[in-house]
Amino acid sequence: MNTLFEEDIGCPYCGELISVLIDCSVEEQEYIEDCQVCCRPINFNVTTAGDGAPLVTVSDENDV
Repeated sequence: MNTLFEEDIGCPYCGELISVLIDCSVEEQEYIEDCQVCCRPINFNVTTAGDGAPLVTVSDENDV
C-alpha cells in the first residue's frame, strides 16, 4: 500500500501553487514546510480519511 500522496496546495503567502508529498501512514499530523517558491514557513495540518486520502489544510505562521 502506497502511503505517499502528491497534493497541490496554494502557498498562503505568495499564492503560488506548489506540489508536496504527503505521508498518510500517520492519521493526524501537523508540521511546517517551507514554500518552494518564496521560502516562507507553511503550517500543514493533515488528517487521513477512511479511504486513505489526505485532507490537507495550510496556513501561514500567524494563523496558528
